[in-house]
Amino acid sequence: MTIGKEAHLMKSQLSDRSRVRIPPPLIFIGAFVASRFLQSRMPVPLLPNKGRTRLGLVLIGGASTIATFAARTLRRAGTDISPMRPTTTLVVEGPYRFTRNPLYLALTLFYAGLTVLANTFWGALLLPVVLVLVNRGVIEREERYLERKFGEQYMQYKERVRRWL
Repeated sequence: MTIGKEAHLMKSQLSDRSRVRIPPPLIFIGAFVASRFLQSRMPVPLLPNKGRTRLGLVLIGGASTIATFAARTLRRAGTDISPMRPTTTLVVEGPYRFTRNPLYLALTLFYAGLTVLANTFWGALLLPVVLVLVNRGVIEREERYLERKFGEQYMQYKERVRRWL
């Protein structure tokens, strides 16, 4: 292989990415840490104690179930779970029949569950900011990438399946 071919191969491998810059879990973790900091400075409870633990655990349990199902579906299809690596297959089975983003839905439910368990109003207040960041910084980039890579097949999938639910 010549140097020119190697450079072309490296360039094509680099272009086969969604260009997501921040791993999505870090966006959620950062917001939760910020909410805990704000809560320590200005405590504002989110909910009364009655039933709060149960609700938080149900949200986390739902998140875990969705994430496990989605991750297994991606593994079976032979594609990577990270949006920062190339997608090898358009996955439309399993939870991807109902939502184009089951892993982000799971992260959202997990974050909400932790927010409820921590009883922090600040976590709830920051959630819309997190969702805007995930939509603009992650999902929109992924969708442009998938449109380039899978073309009409992805466009038809987008028409059939909602972004969130």
